Amino acid sequence: MAFETILLWVAVLIFVSAVSSKLSDRFAIPALLLFLVIGMLAGSEGIGRVYFDNARLAKSIGVIALIFIIFSGGLDTNWKDTKPIVWPGIILSTLGVLLTAVITGFFAVYIFKFSLLQGMLLGSIVSSTDAAAVFSILRSKRISLKQPLKPLLEFESGSNDPMAVFLTVGFLAILTAKNMGIAALIPRFFLDMGMGAVIGYLMAKVIVYSINRLKLYYEGLYPAVVISLILLTYVIAVFLKGNGILAVYVAGLMLGQADFPNKRMITRFHDGLAWLMQIAMFITLGLLVFPSHIIPLIGPGLLLTFLLMVVARPVSVLLCLLPFKMNMRKKAMVAWVGLRGSVPIILATFPFMAGIAQADSIFNIVFFIVIASVLIQGTSIPVVAKVLKLDLPWTNKTRYPLEFEKTEGIDAELTDIIVPYNAGVVGRPIIELSVPPDALIVLISRNDKFIIPNGYTIIEGGDVLLVLANQRDLTMLQNIFSQLAQ
Repeated sequence: MAFETILLWVAVLIFVSAVSSKLSDRFAIPALLLFLVIGMLAGSEGIGRVYFDNARLAKSIGVIALIFIIFSGGLDTNWKDTKPIVWPGIILSTLGVLLTAVITGFFAVYIFKFSLLQGMLLGSIVSSTDAAAVFSILRSKRISLKQPLKPLLEFESGSNDPMAVFLTVGFLAILTAKNMGIAALIPRFFLDMGMGAVIGYLMAKVIVYSINRLKLYYEGLYPAVVISLILLTYVIAVFLKGNGILAVYVAGLMLGQADFPNKRMITRFHDGLAWLMQIAMFITLGLLVFPSHIIPLIGPGLLLTFLLMVVARPVSVLLCLLPFKMNMRKKAMVAWVGLRGSVPIILATFPFMAGIAQADSIFNIVFFIVIASVLIQGTSIPVVAKVLKLDLPWTNKTRYPLEFEKTEGIDAELTDIIVPYNAGVVGRPIIELSVPPDALIVLISRNDKFIIPNGYTIIEGGDVLLVLANQRDLTMLQNIFSQLAQ
């Protein structure tokens, strides 16, 4: 295929995938499923007739994409919301993944007549979850979930991928190495996770230090610096026998809480890069699959998917959340929204590289499980949330026509304050309020319009105030605007 033809296909597939996201919001179809379908349509058995059968290249593209997707997920994590649910999240992302893998593995042994180790390998591959698919469906239906479900699901899905990678690589090592037992995975687990977390923590410090000290003349170079250091984080962790995926997630999580120049621009860049990586990854994996190979697996694949949804995932969630105070309705919701996503399909390419006899069957089974999980569980999530009375109205974050980049020497940041409809300040001008002298109400968002306020602007219920203030003054303002009318 000519180079220009390859570029043409790349351009068309990226454009179609990006535009298809509008269908995701309109019809409550997760974007990942659309990207996969586009890849399959372009493949050798689709209308595009593009033949692609390079599992090694697909794995490489998938790992690179996963690095930046996981980093962006950590970078966007709101630590204030996440902190209260860290321990249940960690247990779900480690012990929960292990339990899911083991239970699913035993079912796979029975259904597909795999050996025990092959069944455990398949269970490990499909053990991680994808919250992005969940929240894209909820957003399209204009509903959200009650606390602490949203931060718990986001944290679990962002932090459970390293465990799935560890189990997959571990069982592949047992299958391909001589005289290696399951007990050998225990010390490897502590080295893998411990080294990954330490490298991620240290490299986050290095990234913040580098951004603060480089003083580059061109702002566009900062994302390039961060990209290089993210890749370095992954490589160092792997070289030191640590978990590279966990390292980049921890680095992203720490950077999300740190202050450094051009943070807003870097965060926005990596959000766009993560979407590009998702498109590239899913299209590649869609090209790699041959739909005709999946058809014979539909029956047993549906059975395994059903057992994963109603037995493996719920049992692991209920056992892991047993020590924590959470009502059964919320536990049931956590159990039901365990959608499979991109990571299982990427991990399904690993057996090809290891030369496992059942590699082709495992890949096709995992591919089918992901699609079935998204279609069955995904479409039912809004209904389940309403039945369990855990749904809330979806609130869009207000987008303002100005930005403020926190820099060294300025002890202030832009923050939203929502005025309750029954607040005591409603109907009063700003000049009559005890606004701290060093605080500034920059904009007011009212009825989807923006108002530049002055001292005589009347405050109305439901106003969203964009305030520039330090933490002390912000607390005072929040108290002023939240006091209810007598």
